[in-house]
Order: sequence, then C-alpha cells, then structure tokens
Amino acid sequence: MKIAIAGSGALGCGFGYMMKKDGNDVTLIDFWDDHINAIKENGLSITVNGKEDNVIIPIGKPEEIKDTFDTVFIFTKSMGLRQMLEKIKHMLTEDTKVVCLLNGLGHAKTISEYIPQKNIIMGTTLWTGGIDAPGKTHFMGEGPVEVQNSDENEEEGTREVVKMMADCGLNGVYSQNVNFTTWRKACVNGTMNALCSLLDCNIKELFETSQIDQLNKKIVSEFSRVAETEGVHIDVEETVNYLKGTAEKVGEHYPSMHQDLKNKRLTEIDFLNGEVAKQAEAKGFEAPYSQLITQLIHAKEDILGIKR
Repeated sequence: MKIAIAGSGALGCGFGYMMKKDGNDVTLIDFWDDHINAIKENGLSITVNGKEDNVIIPIGKPEEIKDTFDTVFIFTKSMGLRQMLEKIKHMLTEDTKVVCLLNGLGHAKTISEYIPQKNIIMGTTLWTGGIDAPGKTHFMGEGPVEVQNSDENEEEGTREVVKMMADCGLNGVYSQNVNFTTWRKACVNGTMNALCSLLDCNIKELFETSQIDQLNKKIVSEFSRVAETEGVHIDVEETVNYLKGTAEKVGEHYPSMHQDLKNKRLTEIDFLNGEVAKQAEAKGFEAPYSQLITQLIHAKEDILGIKR
C-alpha cells in the first residue's frame, strides 16, 4: 500500500515506522525543518515500547512531495487540519482514502470540504508517543486503532486499511460505531490531557490524587450530555472506569497537551472541552467544568506567550 503520513510528529512517525517495517511504501510529510532534515540525513530514530531502532524513510514538506497515494493518514494537531489538507490536495486522487485519527471533535465536517465522503475513514487510537529531539521519537502502547468508513457503502476498502494496520502490529480494528469511540477518546483527552496540563503532572500522578474520580465524573457527564444530542450514548460510570484502566496502561506518560505547553505550542483544547462548552451553550445548557478548563488552558497559553 502506498501511504502518506500527513503530520509526522510522535504519532505520525510511530505509525509510519510500523507500516514501513512491514513493507509498505511510506512517505512522511511535515513542516518542521529541523525534524525533516534530521530524518533525511540520519533516518528516523525511534523507540517502540522500549526497543530502539532506526529506519530510512522518505520525508519532506508538502510542496516537495509530487506523488499521489492510496491512503493518507492525518496526524496533525486539530487546529492544523485545514492547513494540511490545503497543502496536500495535489496528492489526492478520486480514490485516495483519508484516515483521520486526530484527537477532538468535528473533523469529519472539515475533511468533507476536500474529499468525497466515500473516501473518509474516521477513527481513534490509544497509542501514545513523544518527540525527544528532531528525528528522534518514542512510541508506545498496544492499540487498538479503531476505524470506520463514513460512507456505509465503503466497508470493503476500510477493511483493507484495517488489515494493513493489523499486519504491521498496530492492532487495527473495524469499528461498528466510530462516533462512540471518537466521543470516548474525547473523554480521555478532555480529562487526562487537560488535567495533566493544568496540574503539570503525568497520568500516574494525576490518578493518585484524591480528587480524580470526582473530576472525571463531572467532566465526562458534560461530554456525555452533549454526545446524547448527537445520538451517541456515553455511560458516565463505564467511561470513568475505562479512564482508570487506560491510566494503568500508560502510567507515567505525559500526554500530548502537556508536551505542547512544555514546548510552547498551542493546545487542542478548543476541539475538546472547548467544543463541548460551545455545543452545550448552543443547545441551551451549561458545561461549567469544560468551560473553566478551556479558559484555564488558554490562560496558561497566554502566560507562556503562545499566540493563538
């Protein structure tokens, strides 16, 4: 399969590495000059679940890539989705599948402005990673990567993508309800990511606090109420227990939003708690925890001099 990874940070490099090692034709796409140059000169250095490796893999800025692709995986930050889609339009054919595994809510609508619905595959992943230096990343987890076609008639093509991910160790799974998994993943990020960022702690430390159960219940309840307006049922108690299980698996990991603030980059808060607060207001009710968390993250961005 000829694959492009649009957004080659920690997750993009991890996915690209796993696919490349299994024999797929993979090209990384990014905007960060130092990262691109390091991989061009020395290959991608990566640690996967504690095992170090190095792989030679093509990488470039969007304007440098002239090929078209069978499948494009998007791993930008939420706020960078539209910019990336604009830059890679020349790489997409009428049959190119675009797989979106971004954190946050509302991305399918943006993607549909650039490609037909039949080519959109939405999904979620619990793999995690980080960038240690330009050209050097780490990647960890067990999956799964759950995806589903946006067009009900395109299941066969999506299952080919699922098989490719399963074959290369990414634990691809065909989802029967990707809207549910998207909202549940948003609950993960709206709790763990946001709270670790505000408290400057890792996930293990967060879940050792005496307040975590109450905080998770309040935040998830707000996400659940908005999800219900879209026909998605999120059981609060089940989700809180799911969060505990996820925390036990990832341990001392610092989530991506924490890493963004540490590196003085904009966060995705507007596509998580901010989106929930906005949708709640539009539908006539309040989401005070989500609204406050969004305001506090933006205040922290301001303190750090991060421009929106």
